[in-house]
Amino acid sequence: MSISEHCKTIVLGTGPAGLTAAIYAARGQLAPLVITGHQPGGQLTGTTDIENFPGFPDGIDGTELMDRMRRQAERFGASFFDGSADRLELGTRPFRVHFADRSATCDSLILATGATPKLLGLPGEKELFGRGVSVCATCDGFFYRDKDVVIVGGGDTAMEEAVFLTRFARHVFVVHRRDSLRASPPMQKRALENEKISFEWNSEIAEILTDDAGVAGVRLNDVTDGSKKEIACDGLFIAIGHDPNTGLVDGQIDLDENGFVITRSDCETSIDGVFASGDVQDPIFRQAITAAGSGCRAAMAAERYLENLDE
Repeated sequence: MSISEHCKTIVLGTGPAGLTAAIYAARGQLAPLVITGHQPGGQLTGTTDIENFPGFPDGIDGTELMDRMRRQAERFGASFFDGSADRLELGTRPFRVHFADRSATCDSLILATGATPKLLGLPGEKELFGRGVSVCATCDGFFYRDKDVVIVGGGDTAMEEAVFLTRFARHVFVVHRRDSLRASPPMQKRALENEKISFEWNSEIAEILTDDAGVAGVRLNDVTDGSKKEIACDGLFIAIGHDPNTGLVDGQIDLDENGFVITRSDCETSIDGVFASGDVQDPIFRQAITAAGSGCRAAMAAERYLENLDE
């Protein structure tokens, strides 16, 4: 990519949102330039089995799914830059995207930079993804049928996922570092009244216990008196929130109180010509299929925007 290159559309991110946007933008003759980012393929590359993405009745490996989507985008004419953007200039037109030693301009920009799940910071935590550690009950709950699982968190998401897990798991242990929940009263009620859920109050996970298969249990630390306790389990679900990857646009476009990009009905942001899709603007669903759908909408909205711009 030359330093003076100009594109009709640049897509930032290569998760399901970014790659779907690239497919639709390429088919719309926008010849998008797609920036892979720090984690090419997004969060799904850390998922071994995806069983709820339509069209794959036997499931598919996350990395393979993202590779197929990239090849599909390339087939229609999308080009890829295997690197990350360092800085964006959205106050002038055309927009400019800066890299380490070069830059490119574009008439429209699609943000699909995703979100990063907050983790506990425990040794081996990341290495156990797909082997008992998960950040998505909707994605992975099915694998824990008739098993005991632990979920960490005390907000609405944690309680919603705890209740969801009871559809499959034998028992769900909720670990919360306080003696009361932060979740809304209706969500608290649903969790507290569910006989398959028990609570470990004033507790934090000090260690993940493992065996040859992966997670075998957790060691808890009582934050009030320092006492220890072990719980045998087959899975650990972390539900303490996500950080949207909006560092590049912070101060340039409107974000909500939690840092997610605010979008209107057509994935439009507060700047005309800048669109957002996927987890960077979705604090609620965070599913591959909803991200892909919003990537489609963002690309089609960008196409309409550019057509009006030409007119």
